[in-house]
Amino acid sequence: MSYQSFDLAIENQIAHIVLNRPDKRNALAADFWAELPKAVGDIDANAKARVIVISSTGPIFCAGIDISMLAGGVIDGNDKNHPTYGAAFLSKVKYLQDTFTSFEQCRIPVLVAVQGGCYGAGVDMITAADMRYCTQDAFFTITEIDVGMTADVGTFPRILNHLPEGIARELAYTGRKMHADEAKSYGLVNAVYKDQDEMLTGVMEIAATIAAKSPLAVMGCKKTITYGRDHNTKDALEQIATWNASFLNPTEMMEAMHARAQKRLGNFKDLPKMK
Repeated sequence: MSYQSFDLAIENQIAHIVLNRPDKRNALAADFWAELPKAVGDIDANAKARVIVISSTGPIFCAGIDISMLAGGVIDGNDKNHPTYGAAFLSKVKYLQDTFTSFEQCRIPVLVAVQGGCYGAGVDMITAADMRYCTQDAFFTITEIDVGMTADVGTFPRILNHLPEGIARELAYTGRKMHADEAKSYGLVNAVYKDQDEMLTGVMEIAATIAAKSPLAVMGCKKTITYGRDHNTKDALEQIATWNASFLNPTEMMEAMHARAQKRLGNFKDLPKMK
C-alpha cells in the first residue's frame, strides 16, 4: 500500500515510516491525519512488523499542522456563530487526537527519530511514541501559544509523562525552544546523535534489538508500562499479574533461554493477526 504523506518500508521486522514533504518542512496536511493511523493499524493488525520507526526528511522534522488545514476553518469558514460549530470543532479535534493515539493503542513499540525543528503538532506526535531520539541540532517547541491557541492534539496530557510540570508549563506558556541537550537532561529524548545518519543507524540498531525479542513479551511490557503510567501501583500490580496469568507462554520463555544459552537469535512467533 502506498501513501501520499509518507513513505513506508518494511524490512527485517521493522516498519520505517518516513515523512516525505521536506519542501513543506514536513507540515502535516490532511492526507497525513487519515493515512498515519491507517498505516499503523494495518502494520499492527496484520503483524507486518515488530517495531515501527518514524523519521523525516530535510532539515526540519516537522513544522506542525499544515496551515492549509486551518485556512477554511472547521465549518462554514471560521463562523463561530454557526449553530453546530462547537460540535464540528470537537469532532475534528478528536479525529486529530486519534491519529497519535494509534501509537499507544498498537501492540508494538513506536520509535521516533527527530532532526532539526519539531514544532506544534510534531510535539503532539513524538510525545505519543514509546521512545524518542534526536540529533544535536534538534529542538522542540510548543508553538500553539504563538498563534493564540492551546495545544489540543495530545501534547499536554502526554508531555507531563516526560518532563517536570514546571518545565512543561514554561514551554507551553512561552513557546520557547527546548534544544537537544536540555531535552536529554530532562528525559524527553533517550539519546542525542551527532547527525541524522548517525541517529538513524543508532535507532535502527535499537529497533533491531527489540524486533529480535519475543513479540508477546514486548507487547506485555508495552501494555503494562502504559497501564502503570496511568494507574496507581496497586492496580498496576493487579494488571501485570492478570496479564501473565493470561498470556505468559512457557514455550516462548524456553526458546528465549535456549537462544541466550546458545548465543543465537530466538525463533519467536509473531503476534497473531487481528480480525
